[in-house]
Amino acid sequence: MSVASATTGHALPVAGGRATAREVRRLSRGHRLRLAAVGVAGIVSTAVDLIPPVAIGYLVDRVQTGTADLGTVLTVTVVMALSGALGAAGTAVAIVLATRIYHTVLAALRERLVSRAMTLPQHLVERAGTGDLISRTSDDVTAVADAAPAVIPALTVTAFTIVVSLGGLAALEWPYAVAFAVVLPVYALAMRWYLRTGPRVYRAERAAMSGRAQQILESQRGYATVLGFGLAERRHRAVMSDSWGVAVRSLRARTVQSMLNARLNLGECLSLAAVLVVGFVLVDRGASTVGGATTAMLLVLRLLGPVNQLLFVIDTLQSALASLSRMIGVVTMPTVDAADASTRSADPADPAKTATAVRLREVAFRYADGPLVLDGIGLDIPAGQHLAIVGPSGAGKTTLAAVIAGVHRPDAGTVIRPSGTAVITQEVHVFAGTLRENLTLAAPDATDPEIRAALETTGAGGLLDLSADALDTVVGIGGHPLTEAQAQQLALARLLLADPELAILDEATAEAGSAHAERLDRASEAVLAGRTGIVIAHRLSQAATCDRIVVMDAGRVTETGTHDELLAAGGTYERLWTVWQAGQHISANR
Repeated sequence: MSVASATTGHALPVAGGRATAREVRRLSRGHRLRLAAVGVAGIVSTAVDLIPPVAIGYLVDRVQTGTADLGTVLTVTVVMALSGALGAAGTAVAIVLATRIYHTVLAALRERLVSRAMTLPQHLVERAGTGDLISRTSDDVTAVADAAPAVIPALTVTAFTIVVSLGGLAALEWPYAVAFAVVLPVYALAMRWYLRTGPRVYRAERAAMSGRAQQILESQRGYATVLGFGLAERRHRAVMSDSWGVAVRSLRARTVQSMLNARLNLGECLSLAAVLVVGFVLVDRGASTVGGATTAMLLVLRLLGPVNQLLFVIDTLQSALASLSRMIGVVTMPTVDAADASTRSADPADPAKTATAVRLREVAFRYADGPLVLDGIGLDIPAGQHLAIVGPSGAGKTTLAAVIAGVHRPDAGTVIRPSGTAVITQEVHVFAGTLRENLTLAAPDATDPEIRAALETTGAGGLLDLSADALDTVVGIGGHPLTEAQAQQLALARLLLADPELAILDEATAEAGSAHAERLDRASEAVLAGRTGIVIAHRLSQAATCDRIVVMDAGRVTETGTHDELLAAGGTYERLWTVWQAGQHISANR
């Protein structure tokens, strides 16, 4: 089991070899002509590079027969210089073209990865662990990009060099080509061993990196909780444990790399020995000249470098392919989980479903293998109604909101909700950027007058006065810091612009404090006006203004009715209301 899956039990998928190849082919469709140009440039440059060994062999034969002179040396020198220049130019052209194609395709894949990651169902991301997704969009992208300097020359020039050089050996004297071919099984065995060992090792290394990223991310996000409960040492040990796991797997990967090196060195020694022996026999029998043997030896020496480079770069290539398959695993995830028949959108053509915006039947949910958090929930919310959900801490209120919103998939039962559903939680994020950019995230076509109207409706018009730039004022990191109340107003204005059919406010105004409570309550009411709304009420004053109230306890709905009906019933809600009013009275008298 990988580290990521060990942490979450539900790691994001990894694409298989065929799916990865199919996606790469799809991404490269618009670059076929440039790929053909790479092939032509590679073949021409490697063919030109055959000239120096042939020229040296020719010079050796002329020296041996005593017919070489200064003109011969100068001619050979000029020919070698020209061929070297032309070969280098052809190689450069092939590498530049291949690099441009590589990074263009990678950029397209990266865009698709980020786009798909932003639309993944939240329950999938949370089950897999956000560290897994972050690792794929950062570490894996970096690994694929960093592989370019090693992989591109090997796959563009080296492959051509091997093919053309073997053809040159056969054209010179076929026994030389046979001698080299006899040693090729050594390389084949080395490759077979590596392909059986390397991918597994690199997948484990990448998975370990995902697990480490998850531990670091959780420690950062839960910083206040870690300090408040004195968990710093425990979190430190967890991060260190996963970091050591990465170190062990990285060491294993480097060991595999060294073992591949040793096998390549053995193949190199055997190749040189085989060609030397064949050359000695041929020259001794008069079937070849010393110059021919020299040419053959130079061609083999010229081959050994590319062969080793091609095999050695497989190490880098396997690491990059492991990362590539993890990226494509996210990209090719189905947009809609076909197996998820338990949660669906209401059909606008069905009057019964449009009259009831939200419908839950026997909904149950648990986190991993824990106890049931929701048990047999049945609920109907008519279109346009505002429903408050209250109850003691741990009653399952936030979980119910998440299941209705589609963040979590129920383990049993069915959920029907409008296709246009938006959620605001108490953890409001202000993105680094302008006010306009923050507000148009969910409504990119919103005009400036519409944005200003949304700010005024939610009581956040004062944000326009933060600076003379108004909507172009930079907020978030590096810009004007916003108070918790301002951030929540910003989130409410963002939801208003998105104009969903169903708005879920999960304690969306809980962090503002009592000083801004009334203003934020009014903003929430304005946002919910004219649409179906669900409010997880932090303050019971919010619940009192809703059309209907649901009381939860231990994952079940225990009471339902209007504010007045529940007070008259004398049940849990009445007791909660009494305690809440007493708390408000004490706060007012301080």
